[in-house]
Amino acid sequence: MNFLSLLACLSLALVAAAAQKPKPCVTPPLMSGGFSLMAGDGLVMFTGKMHYDAFGQRVRVRNYGMIGNETFILDQLMLFNQKVYYDIDWRKLSCKKRKLDVTFAPMQVSPEAQLMSQAVMGSLSSWGMGATVNTWAGVLPPNGMYMNVFTDVGCIPLTCMAFSPESGWTTISTFNWVLGTTDPMEFIPPYFCGKSKLEETEKAETFFTALVSLAKRTKREQ
Repeated sequence: MNFLSLLACLSLALVAAAAQKPKPCVTPPLMSGGFSLMAGDGLVMFTGKMHYDAFGQRVRVRNYGMIGNETFILDQLMLFNQKVYYDIDWRKLSCKKRKLDVTFAPMQVSPEAQLMSQAVMGSLSSWGMGATVNTWAGVLPPNGMYMNVFTDVGCIPLTCMAFSPESGWTTISTFNWVLGTTDPMEFIPPYFCGKSKLEETEKAETFFTALVSLAKRTKREQ
């Protein structure tokens, strides 16, 4: 092989390697699944269901629990396009409308995110033994950071970790995702939220702080 042929082969190899580098991906627009949250150095834990709608920029999270023989349902409806979220208590038929900070979209890879690593969960020695995942990191305004883990194929979110000096690390792990939604009412506020007034607060809640507040409410109810 002469020098020109070797140079051409090296150029093709570099092009192929560049083409294989993961790029920020787009999550399926409609999904539902389970999730768990851990915050406050493990002092706050919470498990529930999540519904995601990219078309309407909406997220619904819900938790079920028991107090004696009575079931309680606490959930939140986050409307990112309206910059508000609803704190909903079905047992008390109460609803609070609060400000939502929309500087961070939790279910997608931001174009500004930096690729930190690519790894295999399990093994790729044989089909079905593992999955390739990508870890992305970025800045979380005003002075925090985040790291997200998405599958390389399908761009399915697996783990989202966020840090702020005020609250430390918050970790959200997701599982059992199903594509699509069967109930459009998941993204519509219940009837008793119609008269809710927007609470006046100095600072809007983020996706993470809103979920932590829901977890703390669940713990108080139990």
